[in-house]
Amino acid sequence: MDQLHNQSFQQIIASYTGKLLRDHFGKGPESVVVSIGSTFITIHLRNFLTPAEKILLDQQQEELVFETRDKLMISVIPGILQYLQDVNGVITDECYCDWDLAQKTGMITIISREPIHHAPLVSSEYCGRSDIEAELNRICSQVQKSPSSTVSYEMNPRTLLVIRSGVLLPMEREIIRLGQGDVLKRVKRKLEKEYIMGSDVLQSLLQNRISDCFIDWNYSLDKSIVVITLSPHR
Repeated sequence: MDQLHNQSFQQIIASYTGKLLRDHFGKGPESVVVSIGSTFITIHLRNFLTPAEKILLDQQQEELVFETRDKLMISVIPGILQYLQDVNGVITDECYCDWDLAQKTGMITIISREPIHHAPLVSSEYCGRSDIEAELNRICSQVQKSPSSTVSYEMNPRTLLVIRSGVLLPMEREIIRLGQGDVLKRVKRKLEKEYIMGSDVLQSLLQNRISDCFIDWNYSLDKSIVVITLSPHR
């Protein structure tokens, strides 16, 4: 995808996503930043919190906000995926999303079945990759089992995408089978984010302050993604 085409594709995804969220939530994000490379699309949402959600958070109802968002995203995500297929032939079964309500941010991550038409390649070879993956695997093993495989990509200078396979323990599979997968996800997400955000080793390896961390799972694929965003260099 040449630079002009790439920017145009990013802009139309950002515009459509913002409109779709506004239609479903009553308020859209202030900004939508899209990064595209190889088979990956990350959609970073900023200043996204509705007045009703703010009231609920003030009343310590964070879990209710998460549950409501999960239900609304069941309608939003198919619309985004269908739009990507219509405008650029992107076909995918994988879409992940997570929120940081305190910072009013969110991340939608899409992985397509095939390389995205004309998209630039993103390399898994970047400065410090092996040490960064090793630290993330160490953190992962404190919350769940160490992944069977981990691969990470620098989507842009401020966004790191990490894809992990084989992270579920037999006990976790049983919890999911019993219908408590959402509870399991909330607990694991909270713990792992705390470890990642608090890792001095990771901050040093990334050579910048971590501004946000987003984590989600696909239980049927035994797969998890982590998206780390970094603060701008001063």
